[in-house]
Amino acid sequence: MTMMEIVIALAIYFIIPLTGLLFFLQLKKRMKRENIQNRPTIELFIIFATYGGLILVVLIELFWYWSGMASLGIFYLIFGAPIVMGIIAYRHRHTRTISKYHKWTYILGVAYFIVPVLIFILFLVTLFLMGDKIQH
Repeated sequence: MTMMEIVIALAIYFIIPLTGLLFFLQLKKRMKRENIQNRPTIELFIIFATYGGLILVVLIELFWYWSGMASLGIFYLIFGAPIVMGIIAYRHRHTRTISKYHKWTYILGVAYFIVPVLIFILFLVTLFLMGDKIQH
């Protein structure tokens, strides 16, 4: 492994997930400090994990080697996440006025039905424009 491959692997598999977890913990602490009623902690954890998984799959496709774990991640993102995110959005359709955290929980739940499609379209456009120039 070259030094660049080690840096890429550390970034994808350690730094980015750790950063997401730290942001989630900071958000959880902020909700507690603001005394938010009926905090959507579990839903926000699932949202962080789902969007984080989406980011990781994109980064793995762009900068790393596809693996069985990436395949499992994409399986969840295609088949499991729409159901989970739909349930989150449905459950928060009436609670989104409680706080900005509830509102963003609802928005991010609904947005999951748009964001992956946009990423896929962007990937196809990039593939079409770059053609044979893309190498792994």
